Amino acid sequence: MACPNSPRGIYLTYIIQGLILLSAASSILAGEYFLAISATFAFLLTTTPSLMTRNLRLCLPWEINLLVAVSFYIHVMGHVGEYYVTLAPYYDKLAHIVASVTVGLIAFFLALLAERRGEIQLTGPATAVFILTSTLAAGAVWEIYEFAVDQIFGTTLQLGNTDTMSDLIVDLAGGAIVAAFAAIVVARGEEHRFVRFFAEPPSGAEPSEILGDPIDPARSR
Repeated sequence: MACPNSPRGIYLTYIIQGLILLSAASSILAGEYFLAISATFAFLLTTTPSLMTRNLRLCLPWEINLLVAVSFYIHVMGHVGEYYVTLAPYYDKLAHIVASVTVGLIAFFLALLAERRGEIQLTGPATAVFILTSTLAAGAVWEIYEFAVDQIFGTTLQLGNTDTMSDLIVDLAGGAIVAAFAAIVVARGEEHRFVRFFAEPPSGAEPSEILGDPIDPARSR
């Protein structure tokens, strides 16, 4: 299905993905094969939105696609460019806030999709709780990943309990920002402004039914 995404937004995502591949290539040339594998895996993860579009028949806004790519690019450059060390601890917190906002927005759009399909009835508090738990869960999984990598490969992705807890607090802050935004949207009944950008219309629906515009302007009078 064709998604109503901005060509400029799509190109920006492609540029970020290209930079991630460039980071992988530079890591190979520098003999940092583990970083190269990590960067390549990050690139593959940035393709998840397009795979969702093809397999689940969804359209995510180009901003979400871009945020996913930017989140992984920040993480990759933190290691390849050693920004996690030279700009510690601020760069790490930047990576977490961008990633948590991205996860929160994805959770919000999934909630909107579930409501559109008649699976749930959205309320502001429930939406906020769902977003917060999703961002915290993603943050916890990430910290477990860092702990496992440190134990297996002897790296220093985690710098102690304070570092881990501060990361989770930043994740909570990012989730709270999106949760507050989503709660306001739901309270104002403006979910339709976002649903039309990412969800495929029901079978047999007219384009005007999806976009909220009448086929004939005279019929709306």
